[in-house]
Amino acid sequence: MKRYELIAPCHFGMEAVLKREIIDLGYDVTEVTDGRVTFLGDAEALCRGNIFLRTAERILLKVGAFHAETFEELFQGTKSLPWEEYIPVDGKFWVAKAGSVKSKLFSPSDIQSIMKKAMVERLKDIYHTNWFSEEGNSYPVRVFLLKDEVTVGLDTTGESLHKRGYRKLTAKAPIAENLAAALIMLTPWNRDRILVDPFCGSGTIPIEAALLAANIAPGMKRRFTAMDWEEVVPEQVWRDALEEAQEMVKPISDVDIQGYDIDEKMIAIARENARLAGVEHMIHFQRRDVAQLSHPKKYGFLITNPPYGERLEEKAALPALYRTLGERFALLDTWSLYLITSYEQAEKEIGRRADKNRKIYNGMLKTYYYQFMGPKPPGRK
Repeated sequence: MKRYELIAPCHFGMEAVLKREIIDLGYDVTEVTDGRVTFLGDAEALCRGNIFLRTAERILLKVGAFHAETFEELFQGTKSLPWEEYIPVDGKFWVAKAGSVKSKLFSPSDIQSIMKKAMVERLKDIYHTNWFSEEGNSYPVRVFLLKDEVTVGLDTTGESLHKRGYRKLTAKAPIAENLAAALIMLTPWNRDRILVDPFCGSGTIPIEAALLAANIAPGMKRRFTAMDWEEVVPEQVWRDALEEAQEMVKPISDVDIQGYDIDEKMIAIARENARLAGVEHMIHFQRRDVAQLSHPKKYGFLITNPPYGERLEEKAALPALYRTLGERFALLDTWSLYLITSYEQAEKEIGRRADKNRKIYNGMLKTYYYQFMGPKPPGRK
């Protein structure tokens, strides 16, 4: 099979987690930059990346890279790329997204327009036509400009990989599924330990934990744009990757994952999302205020995404909310607490400095992942 450079964007601050995932899948990572990990692989790697990676946002097939400081250089650089190797004569192609950082060319709409024209000119010469119907399969393009270096990729994924297909209903400020998975993977939690999310909302953190525990690949229940690219990825390769994912599932029923929320409607939504994900039997959801947080077992994990106070009406309630969380956590003396928030006074109100603190960009919002680590359980004989 032909080898490609594949680019996996992710949340800023989560590159190390994604790199580890890619290496665990068996592929060579060639570059790690802010918000992106590049690796080498064939058509099978493209399929497996989409189906198995929990923390990536999408998989881009790198078409090429070049230097451009002017629109003419952008046009000529784009035109020089081998588009005909990927896009058939009836393919629908467009520049879906353009990003620019510290580059002379910075207008996304102009970059998109000029690159589309360059692609058309290239394909006109190759296919000996002056007109494209674009009635066939979709070939969306994404481009990044960083310090005038242009990186161009075909989007093999379509809708972002955080859309696993199970979350039909959401909370007011839901955490993305791929970010929730990354937060869990940054902890020592495993399926033999207790996990509680006291602000579970629509259930994303408990559901992602259950998917991890049962080794259910996050992309098993959805489609990807490249499933229609027979010229690039034969259908059998997708079938083989999905069959592999199915064989790797480990059905379990004795895992202890719980989600609490003060809003009964959110609990109903979380239960329905868990059902759609196929893990409802692995999670116990219940309506419970954080002031009632307790658990008889030891050495558990609190992993949560509490309110940040981004809405004006929530701000005044934040000190008391975090103080209560700190008080309840203090009573769980062998437990660990991991929480993501943009609230700057979180440690002060919890009443303890975090053992570790990681900066993560949740979209454009700067957040912190506070990690309060409890003792390790005694070794089992």
